Amino acid sequence: MWGSTASETGNAEDAAERIGRQLRRRHFRTRTVAMDAFDIPNLFDENLVLFVCSTTGNGAEPHNMTAFWNALLRADLPADLLDHLDIAVFGIGDSSYERFCWASKKLHRRLLALGAHQILDRADADEQHYLGVNGTLDTWLKSLGTALDELYPLPPHLSILPDASTPNLDSNFCLFKAPACLGSMRRITHPDWFQDVRHIEFDVLDDISINQIRTGDVAVLFPANDPADVNYFISRQNWESIADNVYEIRNVDRDRPVPQHIPIHLTLRELITQYLDIAAVPRLSFFEFCKNFADDARERERLEEFCSPEGQDDLFDYCQRPRRTILEVLAEFKSVKIPLDYVLDVFSVIRPRKFSIASALKAHPGKIQLCVAIVRYRSLSLRVPRKGLCSNWLTRLRPGDEVEIGLERGTLAVPEDNLKPVVLIGPGTGIAPMRAILEHRVAMRARDNLLYLGCRSIKADFHYHDEMAKYADAKYLSWRVAASRDQDHKVYVQDEIARDSTLLHEYVYNRGGSVYISGSSNKMPAAVRKAIEGVLQKTNDWTDIQAKEYILQMEREGRWSEETWA
Repeated sequence: MWGSTASETGNAEDAAERIGRQLRRRHFRTRTVAMDAFDIPNLFDENLVLFVCSTTGNGAEPHNMTAFWNALLRADLPADLLDHLDIAVFGIGDSSYERFCWASKKLHRRLLALGAHQILDRADADEQHYLGVNGTLDTWLKSLGTALDELYPLPPHLSILPDASTPNLDSNFCLFKAPACLGSMRRITHPDWFQDVRHIEFDVLDDISINQIRTGDVAVLFPANDPADVNYFISRQNWESIADNVYEIRNVDRDRPVPQHIPIHLTLRELITQYLDIAAVPRLSFFEFCKNFADDARERERLEEFCSPEGQDDLFDYCQRPRRTILEVLAEFKSVKIPLDYVLDVFSVIRPRKFSIASALKAHPGKIQLCVAIVRYRSLSLRVPRKGLCSNWLTRLRPGDEVEIGLERGTLAVPEDNLKPVVLIGPGTGIAPMRAILEHRVAMRARDNLLYLGCRSIKADFHYHDEMAKYADAKYLSWRVAASRDQDHKVYVQDEIARDSTLLHEYVYNRGGSVYISGSSNKMPAAVRKAIEGVLQKTNDWTDIQAKEYILQMEREGRWSEETWA
């Protein structure tokens, strides 16, 4: 069973699939299922459940785990509720966050408190590891195999099977979906600047009320592959003659379901364009499949090396480091031909992409506005530029083009008390939800708003400068800008925070205001937290422990919120 954020869905799913294969090789009847797709009462009919869990925000459980987690937290549950159940927990996180793998740690403790039996120590996989999640997963899988062999030994007439195919999964996590059409798109970074960031506005075609979309919500987009890539892939697999035939997709194994959002009837071209992630950087499981379909002996040998424990460094250098795509791998391994019946096993489905909504309905009725960085960059070892699937899909849209947009609750909720001050910290495109909160607050005539913006250069990539200046002129906003490259020494938002001890003490401590952080999950959130801890120490004459505890109290009260991404 797996739970994950959207940004880590591929890692969580890939880990869950590999764990599922470990079980199936030992003749277990196995289901690999997302937590929000699992019928909770069925937990009492299971003997063994392995959990894969990522963490969102600053230690919160992922959205598709919330219902399951809340059910486990019920106070009336007996302490022996799960004493029939064997469990193991594999956590996925990023050590740049202070609460590394926090959700999986909480889940693990709660399962044990309800009487579950641990068959293997919990693992905490770190995205920062140079091999990614696999740096921990490979070792954990070996230990899992040993534990399974001891607890569930195979009958004498059975042996461990060769590696088998696994299902692709999906999760219906949207509150609702709405048709929308592209209204406008404009670049908001300087034309000569290396990064192309765009302000994108969608006109929502459905009737939407204020109660349905809240300030701080997240837009979920469903991108498609580039038609040129699709044509190349079809040609590469020799499917030109059948690409536009209509096929019926059937579930032949209830334990290995077809993703629910894929239509029953569609052409192969539609399947590849809309649903198969052929432009992704492939994971280990892709190479494990491909080695079975390679006709050339040398290619098959190289694929087998990539799949071996000894070949993981080579695979990283070949694939993850340069961000080589599935299409590029298939272009090099020319003898690999994927049987049509296996396409939903070999290729992951295209995952929805989430973007913080950069607007408030009170300011822009019937509109959803986004602030999106277009991902295009060059790899040192590959000639063809790297492109982000979703952002480049957006650039192919034209005004009036209709798309589907999902909506999901974000982690940043606007305070109900408009008299309470807010501190907004949003470097780069992290300004998106801060802009939405500001628009909402201005519409409600709430004036005590303190904003910290981060950029490289005020002239080049200061997003929404004119709007922020107008709010400041109208006395709705106090703001600080950290333009890191506009002077000899680098300046970041945490540096500006450290200079504002008096005002921050007034807003955060004396008046009980809220702090919102949005942007890259790298080092920024931890640096911001440390800076505000320093302010509290200085202004209250506190120890480091007292300052940390106050911020933890703010989190418990809902006054400290983070929405960050890798």
